[in-house]
This record gives sequence, structure tokens and C-alpha cells, in this order.
Amino acid sequence: MPYLELSLRSTEADQPRYERALEDVGALAVTLLDADADTPNERAILEPGVGETPIWKSLVLTALFDADTDALALLAALEAFDPGLEWSGASFRKVEDEDWERAWLDMFQPMRFGASTWIVPWDHELPEDAATAGAAVVRLDPGLAFGSGTHPTTALCLRWLDALAADGRLRGAHVLDFGCGSGILALAALKLGAAQAVGVDNDPQAIQATLDNAQRNAVDARMAVYLPQDEPAATYPVVVANILATALDALAEVLAARVAPGGRIALSGILRGQEAELLQRYAAWFDELQVATDEDWVRIDGVRR
Repeated sequence: MPYLELSLRSTEADQPRYERALEDVGALAVTLLDADADTPNERAILEPGVGETPIWKSLVLTALFDADTDALALLAALEAFDPGLEWSGASFRKVEDEDWERAWLDMFQPMRFGASTWIVPWDHELPEDAATAGAAVVRLDPGLAFGSGTHPTTALCLRWLDALAADGRLRGAHVLDFGCGSGILALAALKLGAAQAVGVDNDPQAIQATLDNAQRNAVDARMAVYLPQDEPAATYPVVVANILATALDALAEVLAARVAPGGRIALSGILRGQEAELLQRYAAWFDELQVATDEDWVRIDGVRR
């Protein structure tokens, strides 16, 4: 099945704004590349590892949309979302599934988060450190769903889950991953000791990607995935929501209702500067609210009263 690919150049400073706008108008996936490479084949993904700092000042962002997306209407929506950015340099082309799959095979590498969490491409050899006893290894094929561990918002949540596991708070717990994407956070929770996980996403491709990855990791019997309208009412001791700040604001009451008294929540997908309003919003239900940052992105976590 073909897709419409949008490409544009950006500075390092403007990249978070471009990425946020593309995701807000419905991008299925966003990839960041080195704009100064001599050829497209020499471009590497700009998704730095834990503790690393981006070194590229000029980037190319590519975003995938449904094949029948109207390019002019898409540009109009982007300009309306953030008129302060330059959208006139965007270019479009049709791409096939194989282009995306090949890119991930070439560029998605094993990554470690926290003390024991590893995200490893499904067909990649297991690193030596990940083969040790106690390592929580998630074999992942992100497909067209958001969430590979390479983005700071995902990394922030993976480190949070790893820390919960180290404190024994995930052992036997039921976990809700709201906005599950590829299922990476729910799968990591299960590998870290959670008994059951539920994923919720409004994108059918994300639902399928999560189910596929659950089977790949042999945890499908402990994993359930729903569209929002089908999600059964329940409360959980651990809830993680890696979505945009606007959605976290709009869904605050919904997410708060999903957390059991004394339970813990992590909120990510928040650009630096957006956290103050969300901290005030969630203070109505949560204590011990704290902030963690990775590059221009923020995670908020707290404990349900």
C-alpha cells in the first residue's frame, strides 16, 4: 500500500515545532535525517541515544501520511497549526511499504533504557549485555506506528517504567498504555514484571502493530488492545500516556479516572514550556508531581490521591 511522504528541511532549534505540527495533523510516522549528508543513503536517523546530544544543526524531516491525503490541504492545515514556521519548502512523493521497512532494517539499532530494559529490532542479533539474566528485552517491529524508543518522549517513559520495576512496583501489576502506538511501553511493562497490560489507541494501524509485537514477544496472552470507544472501564496501579500535550489536557479527567488510588501515572509527549499548565491541571488528582526532561521534551509523573 503506498503512502504520501512529505519532506522538508529544518534547523535543530525548529525541529520540535515541525514534528509537533506534523503529528498533530495526522502523520503516521516522522523520521529525522542528517540534511548535510552527500546522498540520502548516507543519512542516519537523528534520534540520539540515552544521554547523547544532537550534533546536527540542519535536518530533513520526512513524514508519512495516507496515500489519498490532499497535499495542498495538508500544507494549509500545517500553516494554520503553526504559521510561524516555513512550510513552502515542503516536497511530496509517493512511497511504498518496502521503503519504510527497509529504512528501519538499516537504521533501527538495539537500545538500552535504565538498568535492565532493552528495545531490540525483531531481526537483530541480541547484544551481549541484553542476554544477561534479568534483562527485559522487547523485540520490536514498529511498522507504521509511533514508538520505537528512539524518540525522547518514549525514552522518558521507558526509563520511568524501568525505575518502577527496580522498586518492585511493576511486579504483578496491571498497566494501561494510553496512546500505545507500537505497544512498546505496554510490552516493556510486561517484560519488566507486570502481569497484564492494556493498550489504547485511536489508530487501527497502531492496534495491529501492538498485537503483532505482542505475539512476537510471546506476551499476547497477557495483552489486550482497544480503540478508545471499545476500552472497558477499569482502574490501574500504573498508567502511562505518551501523547501530545493538547490531548493530555483534554483527556485529564479520563486519565485520572483510570488510575487507582495510590497508583502512578506518567505523562509524556510534552514540549518544554508546556509543563506548567499540565502540572496545574493534574494537581487536582495527583500528588508528588515531578518533571523529567530529555532534550526539548518533558515527562510528568505523580501519585493518585
